Formats: sequence, C-alpha cells, structure tokens
Amino acid sequence: METDADLQVYDLAHLGLVAGIMDRMKLVETVDHQVGPRPNEKVSTGVALKAAVLNALGFVTSPLYLFSHFFQGKPTELLLGPGVTPEFLNDDRMGRMLDDLFEAGVTEVFLGIAQAARKAFPFPVRALHVDSTSFHVHGVYGSEEEGQVTDAGDEALAIRLTHGYSRDHRPDLKQWVMNLVCADSGGIPLLYAPGDGNQSDRAELVWLVRRYRESLNLGEM
Repeated sequence: METDADLQVYDLAHLGLVAGIMDRMKLVETVDHQVGPRPNEKVSTGVALKAAVLNALGFVTSPLYLFSHFFQGKPTELLLGPGVTPEFLNDDRMGRMLDDLFEAGVTEVFLGIAQAARKAFPFPVRALHVDSTSFHVHGVYGSEEEGQVTDAGDEALAIRLTHGYSRDHRPDLKQWVMNLVCADSGGIPLLYAPGDGNQSDRAELVWLVRRYRESLNLGEM
C-alpha cells in the first residue's frame, strides 16, 4: 500500500462552522471597510478580528504573546484566507488590530457588524433588552488611564477605569462597564459600548439607545 508522506492532519473542530457564519455575515469585509487598510499589511484588521473571535470561542485563555500558538495544528488558511499562517498572527499584529478598532470606534464597528449580521440572518426585533455589567481590573491606574486629557487637542480616552458599583462584588478594585443592547428574539446583540466604571446606568443606557436608534433600523426586517 502506498502512503502519502506529505499527508497533514489538522484540528478543525467547531471552528469551521464559526468561520462560515462570520464569512456569511461578511465580518472581515465590514471591519476592513470601516477601519481601512494599513500599508504593506499581510493580515487585515478584519482577518485579525476574525482570528480573535475564533480564539475566544476555542475556550483558550492565554497571554497575547501566545496568540499564534492557538492556530498551530489548525487549517489557518482555510479558516482565515490564503497565505495566512500562524506566524502572521503575532502579538504585534493583534495589538495593532485592537488599536485600529479603538481609533475607528468600537461601538461604531460593532454596530456595523450587527447590521451586516441582520442582513445575512434576518430576524425580527420587536423590543430591546438593555443592560450593563462591570469588569474589575487589577493593577495601578493613574489619572491618564482614567480618561484625563494629557495634551492640548487630544481626546479623552474612551472610558475611565475607576471605582463604582461592582456587580461582581469587588468594590475594592477599579472597573469598567460593558453596555449591551440585545434583540428580544434570541438575545442577539445589536449594540455594544464600553463605559466608565462609575457610570450612571439610567442616563448612559437611555442615551445609547437614543443616539443609535436610527442606526439600529428597528422598523426593518
């Protein structure tokens, strides 16, 4: 019996299904359109974000510098595109991806993805569920990291890491807040926005819905 010495076996598991869903909702194209290309980049921001989602759903918790290790032994080109290999998904590229999303506005990028998902998978929205949750952080955070403007003309950072009402019962630690707006059908997220650790939920959540109401297109589908 002849054997193929070049035969390679990869671990696909559930990642193929997840990648297929992201491809159908055009996640990569949507993100790249909003963020724009970088000169001479081998992996676009959209592809890097897709890789991050696959990593997050791979039930792996590891430092960013080990990110590329997750894709070793997996069919990376099949999942992410021709020419994309694990060594391209290093901590520098993933860090730049996070910077790109911040500069483009994480809420606006998320909203664009949600709109693309609704086009790919139409579902009715009869009501919205709005809520927030807190995430505590460890370490020392000074005034610059709490959202203070450091240079003339600079914009304040997106959120302030500070003390507030702790939903995870750690009032001793500073925190940030995640605000989420979901559809009543299946709890599908439509809008995400990070918030200050001491935000007023009543004021912030109402403002979010009012600000993005037109973009949510609640009268369609």
